[in-house]
Amino acid sequence: MEVLMPEPQIYVERTLAIIKPDIIDKEEEIEDLILRSGFHIIQKRKLQLSPEQCSNFYAEQFGKVFFPNLTAYMSSGPIVAMVLARNCAVSYWKELLGPSNSLKARITHAHSLRALYGTDELRNGLHGSLSISSAEKEIRFMFPEAILEPIPTGQRAQDYLNLYVKPTLLAGLTALCREKPADPLIWLADWLIEHNPNKPKLRYRISQ
Repeated sequence: MEVLMPEPQIYVERTLAIIKPDIIDKEEEIEDLILRSGFHIIQKRKLQLSPEQCSNFYAEQFGKVFFPNLTAYMSSGPIVAMVLARNCAVSYWKELLGPSNSLKARITHAHSLRALYGTDELRNGLHGSLSISSAEKEIRFMFPEAILEPIPTGQRAQDYLNLYVKPTLLAGLTALCREKPADPLIWLADWLIEHNPNKPKLRYRISQ
């Protein structure tokens, strides 16, 4: 039996997500939406930032009219910071969030997270990194101990596929042909998860 599989991909891009103070009670609900949208939560941390820390985190916004209100809002209670991973994590998370102004989001992106959980332009419920470079910077801010490996490209990506992905996939397809399960795709997915030789040790940390 021949099973056609899509070209393997390396899901290594990361982005920072923040559940802001006013919707902290929706934490579990939002996390469930994140996971069902294809993200992995690599790290998680619950904390409360001081106004000074908020000023440092949003340093690029310094001098704008809303800056004092922004830092006051973000330091008004605990937040949940999460490192999310999947292919194209930054762009997919931005798409899931919708426009930064929750009032506009309800009109143009009614099913986006900010439309559902935000209140207005300032209190929009959730944060997302704008680019890969800003994601790296923000992750280091929230998770100083995080190790951010560069995304492999070119020959390094090909080497990764040849060393880890292709041998495991071949073994899985061989086992699939031998077992002939009723639902081959689900069986293969479970097999690959169980037999991943390079399974990362993901740290799912919750700290106060």
